[in-house]
Amino acid sequence: MGSSNKDPREEVLQAWYMDDSDEDQRLPHHKEPREFVSLDQLAELGVLSWKLDADNHETDPELKKICEERGYTYMDVCEVSPEKLPNYEEKIKSFFEEHLHTDEEIRFCAAGSGYFDLRDRNDAWIRVWVKKGGMIILPAGIYHRFTLDESNYIKALRFFVGEPVWTPYNRPHDHLPARQQYVKDFVEKDVANHAVDAAA
Repeated sequence: MGSSNKDPREEVLQAWYMDDSDEDQRLPHHKEPREFVSLDQLAELGVLSWKLDADNHETDPELKKICEERGYTYMDVCEVSPEKLPNYEEKIKSFFEEHLHTDEEIRFCAAGSGYFDLRDRNDAWIRVWVKKGGMIILPAGIYHRFTLDESNYIKALRFFVGEPVWTPYNRPHDHLPARQQYVKDFVEKDVANHAVDAAA
């Protein structure tokens, strides 16, 4: 009976708090004991997620609906692996630099898997493992980074509103309006809610 209540997204998306180890970034980096983060907790940080049909994404009605509702008009495909990506080692290092964007980052994993690391409200790292069929949207202004896992391969569809913009702003860029808006919408709002709860 319990299995029927399971969120199907959990088959393709998992999240946990990271340890402080400097070992290979492609390892899982679980804390001991392991500390998982629910997809609802991610949503409270502005991170949205879906499980979609990776094998039929061209005709998936749910993906089409998401794109229409959110105004995504441009899509491209990015394959990240030592064989597919020129200057692979350099690129992987740059993806793993902590940064933010002034627009949403929308990624749909069509094959393979990878890790999106993002900061929680207390600046701790949460690692989000996105596998085939998982779609994730990181809000504008959230500090994050990306790396492959030990499989060394991901094929991701990237979506944009209008012309594609990939500009990363490496931390610190707290003065950017997108960062200030993110803090107001997701960090300060939660602090205020906790203050109300405590007073109640």
